[in-house]
Amino acid sequence: MSLTLNARLSEQAAFIQATAIGALATTVGDGAYVSLKNYAKVCVVIDVTNATTVTGGVVTLKQATAVAGTGEKALAFTRMLANIDVAASQTMVETAVSNNTFTTDTTNSKRLRYIIEIDTDQLDVDGNFDCFRVDVASMAAATGTVSYILWGARYSGAAAATD
Repeated sequence: MSLTLNARLSEQAAFIQATAIGALATTVGDGAYVSLKNYAKVCVVIDVTNATTVTGGVVTLKQATAVAGTGEKALAFTRMLANIDVAASQTMVETAVSNNTFTTDTTNSKRLRYIIEIDTDQLDVDGNFDCFRVDVASMAAATGTVSYILWGARYSGAAAATD
């Protein structure tokens, strides 16, 4: 299940732009659900550009039994990587997450990046939960994107947008 240097990355991972997040994120910040049945891991990349008078976005993870969001509930996570000034450095800092949520930085005029890594065994597989998404709510005066990189495909050509 490890990545091989003898193949293109695009053959070994699925790259999904889950959502654009906007200044009045309500459902705008709801990332698309993806099925993780055919993958071992997912890396979430959240890029944010702050304007002025910023209200940080509240980031949570959700899990469901189908990509339609069936039976949605919270997905626990305890760490993420953060860079609250991408223009100054590319260094990511490991940061603890409390209560399965965090709020993006509110410093005006900064570019931010957050990385969350998830193993599929973190999902409630006993309850048939194998789909996941990111939710970003309550952001003001900032824009950005949420992307997923699914990897560790269980077989070539594994689909992520369907159950």
